[in-house]
Amino acid sequence: MSSNSDSRQRLSAIAAIVFIALLGIIAFLLWNKSQLDTALSAQNGEILDNERVQVELEKQYYEALSELESMKTGNEELNSLIDTQKDELTDQRNRIKKLIKEGKSGKFQMDNARQEIAQLKSQLQVYVADVNQLKIENESLVQQNAQLSSTNQSLSQDLTSSKSQNESLAADKEVLLTEKQGLEVVRQELSAVVTKASVIQVIDVSASAWKVRKSGKPAKTKVASKTDRLKVCFTTTSNAVAPSGIEDFYVRLINPLGETMAIENLGSGVLKTAEKLDLRYTQIKDLPYENNAVVGCFLWEPNTPFKSGSYDIEVFNKGYLAGKGEFDLK
Repeated sequence: MSSNSDSRQRLSAIAAIVFIALLGIIAFLLWNKSQLDTALSAQNGEILDNERVQVELEKQYYEALSELESMKTGNEELNSLIDTQKDELTDQRNRIKKLIKEGKSGKFQMDNARQEIAQLKSQLQVYVADVNQLKIENESLVQQNAQLSSTNQSLSQDLTSSKSQNESLAADKEVLLTEKQGLEVVRQELSAVVTKASVIQVIDVSASAWKVRKSGKPAKTKVASKTDRLKVCFTTTSNAVAPSGIEDFYVRLINPLGETMAIENLGSGVLKTAEKLDLRYTQIKDLPYENNAVVGCFLWEPNTPFKSGSYDIEVFNKGYLAGKGEFDLK
């Protein structure tokens, strides 16, 4: 009887121990489940937080891209700036995505990611302000270009008008120049006519040969070997066209060989004829002319032997032949 009672007591004790152990195990399992639930809840919260940040990032990123894209125009400089800004936003977005990915193992990275998203918003505002400023500047440049284009068009019209006026003036000038040249020709012709009309003709053109005796007294001769000097004389005629004043008469003595007798030290030189020919002359004689007959004479003493034969005398006035004569020496 007592043996059965002891067995029951041992079984009861074992059962109590097992029950207590089960209670401990159940308590541990309940505590562990609570810890797992807490960790899972925290992990789910982190996952949800990451997803929210990721969604926010993508939302801000694509909204920024859309806003920048909508600001494009036909201006290449402006569009290039917008494309550059979009590339910078893409780089910033990739950097934030990296922080979000790292944020699964740390709150610090998630905080940085949120700050980067906030900076993305701020950067977008800066980009928009830059684009708007560039638009304003471009519009101002367009207005200035339009104004310059208008000014250039006006200047071009003025230039065309001035060019037309200049061409007209050049044509008029050419006509006037032609007329002036024609008038100059006429003037020269008239001047030549007047000059020719004012030529004072001479008559009685003659020359006499003289021998100087030892006493110094001259005597006429007709022998060339005895001749020491020639006395050349001529008489002017009346010309109402010729003005009063000193008149120059160029005298040429031409020897039997056809040579002009000329010695520079004795007053010889070269005259320009009306036909623009250069002729040597023997001597020049200045006479006071008063529209009447005046006799002019000069002596020619070359201190060289004279040749026998026929001599010619030519007298020029104003470039024209005014009279001529001749004489002989034996």
